[in-house]
Amino acid sequence: MRIVGLEKNSVVDFPGQLAAVVFSPGCNLDCYYCHNRSIIGQVSQEQLLSEEEVFAFLEKRRGLLDGVVFSGGEPTLQPDLAEVMGQVKQLGFLCKLDTNGTNPAVLRDLISEGLVDYVAMDLKAPFPKYAQLCGEKSNTFLDNIRESIAFLLTEKVPYEFRTTVVPELTEEDLLQMAAAIRGARLYVLQQYRVPEFAQNEKMQRAPHPSAFLREMAGKVSGFVQKCELRGV
Repeated sequence: MRIVGLEKNSVVDFPGQLAAVVFSPGCNLDCYYCHNRSIIGQVSQEQLLSEEEVFAFLEKRRGLLDGVVFSGGEPTLQPDLAEVMGQVKQLGFLCKLDTNGTNPAVLRDLISEGLVDYVAMDLKAPFPKYAQLCGEKSNTFLDNIRESIAFLLTEKVPYEFRTTVVPELTEEDLLQMAAAIRGARLYVLQQYRVPEFAQNEKMQRAPHPSAFLREMAGKVSGFVQKCELRGV
């Protein structure tokens, strides 16, 4: 598995668990506000960490860490993700998957094989607005994203949907998105932060006020079982 980063301790990436975070390169979306933009395209051999290095670290943290988060980029693009998750599970760790939902077959297989204990799926925008936020190519994945939503709603595994509330997203947008995941166990609204590498006016636009996110959390709660705010 291609690995470009390892966060050794996190208390925020895996709800209720102390976890390490493994970052894999490459993504099939192109969200302009992505904070991991440096790893979603081509990466050099020098940027990669070996599996041996990562597993040596995890071996030393057995009994200290609870879980491992597989993030990216988009980790479901890694052909040996299931194999690596299986090895992590054998060490006694829980596994969380961060995904954009574009690979529902992979998502189903990982869960059916008992390799994933928690899923966080990003819901980027109402479907007609995906291309605006995530590039024209994202339109080819909309049916896949709908399929992933429907599968997670069957509650085969604990999950959350989450949305970074970028400046383009309006109240109407967020209500449409909440309706698309009606009945979900948890919907997380995340405050947008201007990326450190912001290179153009679009990236530098001010985020919505905290009061707007709090108001929206109350309104979308009518569609889902629970709504939380992060970064507010």
